[in-house]
Amino acid sequence: MSKKNNQDKLLIFALGGVGEIGKNMYAIQYGSDIVIVDAGLKFPEEDMLGIDIVIPDISYLLENRDKVRGILVTHGHEDHIGGLPFVLKSLNVPVFGTKLTLGLIEGKLKEAGLLGETKRILINADSEVQLGSITATFFKTNHSIPDSLGVCLDTPEGRVVHTGDFKFDHTPVNGEFADLQRIAEIGSKGVLALLSDSTNAERPGFTPSESVVGHNLEEIFRKATQRVVVATFASNVHRIQQVVNAAAATRRKIAVVGRSMVNVVSIAGELGYLNIPEGMIIEPEEVNKMAADRVVILCTGSQGEPMSALTRMARSTHRKIDILPGDTVIIAATPIPGNERHVGRTVDELFRLGANVIYGPGSVSGVHVSGHGSQEELKLMLNLIRPKFFIPIHGEYRMLRLHAQLGEAVGIERENIFIIDNGDTVEFQNGAARKGSKVQAGNVLIDGLGVGDVGNIVLRDRKLLSQDGILVVVVTLSKQDGTILSGPDIISRGFVYVRESEGLLDEANRIVTSTLNKLMNDNVNEWASLKTNVKDALGRFLYEQTRRRPMILPIIMEV
Repeated sequence: MSKKNNQDKLLIFALGGVGEIGKNMYAIQYGSDIVIVDAGLKFPEEDMLGIDIVIPDISYLLENRDKVRGILVTHGHEDHIGGLPFVLKSLNVPVFGTKLTLGLIEGKLKEAGLLGETKRILINADSEVQLGSITATFFKTNHSIPDSLGVCLDTPEGRVVHTGDFKFDHTPVNGEFADLQRIAEIGSKGVLALLSDSTNAERPGFTPSESVVGHNLEEIFRKATQRVVVATFASNVHRIQQVVNAAAATRRKIAVVGRSMVNVVSIAGELGYLNIPEGMIIEPEEVNKMAADRVVILCTGSQGEPMSALTRMARSTHRKIDILPGDTVIIAATPIPGNERHVGRTVDELFRLGANVIYGPGSVSGVHVSGHGSQEELKLMLNLIRPKFFIPIHGEYRMLRLHAQLGEAVGIERENIFIIDNGDTVEFQNGAARKGSKVQAGNVLIDGLGVGDVGNIVLRDRKLLSQDGILVVVVTLSKQDGTILSGPDIISRGFVYVRESEGLLDEANRIVTSTLNKLMNDNVNEWASLKTNVKDALGRFLYEQTRRRPMILPIIMEV
């Protein structure tokens, strides 16, 4: 451990990933050294109209770019690696990850044109990395993707452990067990602070083993008399392996459909994380040429995403594959909070096409188990690590609160547990801890190629447009005497149907004309005043007549 400077403090804070599911990004800072753990994305909420993805605000890191020593990535899920291409464009620092994690990251960096200029360093559970005054070591965990790691950071102030996403699976699909001995060893040396995954803090008991899903999938495949379609997260490599095993046992071929699924199967296969028998994978075009009871279609769309493969099949808009009556469709995932309606709509459409659909929570359908530990596993992690201070992370607020209660239940003092928001800091100095000052944190919205150029005002305008539409008022004035030369012309979009509202728009026209004439008579000729008065007068009239408030956009030209 590096020498301690009594003036320096240890800071721990989240730029994303507390009070929410997704865009995980955590920072540990001691003196002039900052280490980042993960850089993820999350998908937009329903009120984020037109937004593609959401990433963390890294303003604080950019202001302190000389102090950032690197980004440690715990595993290859989108909510932990999806923000990297955007972060690395502004902050060119080394990225540390395991073989599969780096493989998935490299695909993203290649698309973003950053592969050549980003330093990527391969690590494993036995690696030790020196990052300024902070030493990073690692330990194996179980999750729904191989090569998942927890991180132990030795700082001059004490040891900080970040679990990553984890569960304790005693019969893992790939035979790679969580390293309980290493975790206990870290705990026995003394841990200052633990940051632990809270996703399943609401669920009592233990999370079932992923291997349970394999038996159920094979049973469903045997009973299916026609094609089987399996939708799951593309990055759930263990689940994909279970599908491969079930297909092999029932002598079926697999067609992989959906861009992200094709990418992950290709990368995981090349790197040896998927064991796929020779000749098992077929092209989507071959599906219709084969006997229906000899085919499995592995696809994206378990969250009802509008452009995903399964959703397009359900709507009969997929170019290569149609759902036929009697097909069995397995949705091997639980909807992320907020996606329930999309998934429900997709399931309805599949039933309309005559498919036999197997869906719902894992306990009901038997085709999904979580990759996150339930309450007993969270308590086991707390008991193995025995931290002095505890910071629940990765979960919505209720999950953090329940995880904090579990911490109290296993003996951690209430005053030593910190429930934080993104941007809150916890300061550690001389064995004591307290809430520190905030750093800038929040959402950066990605819309198309624009990064952060859509903010609250733009979203508010989009919401207004989606609710009440827009009226554009075009008027041409004389430069000499201010009289109206042409117009007002009123263009309505999303407000009223013009052909059925001629009387309303004629009256609106008259109000604009009289408002402008009155202003001219009062010698008001500033464009800002003219526009404001037109908007106010027209807005009042339209609200009285329709009880709607469309966006009013006056365009005034001078000739």
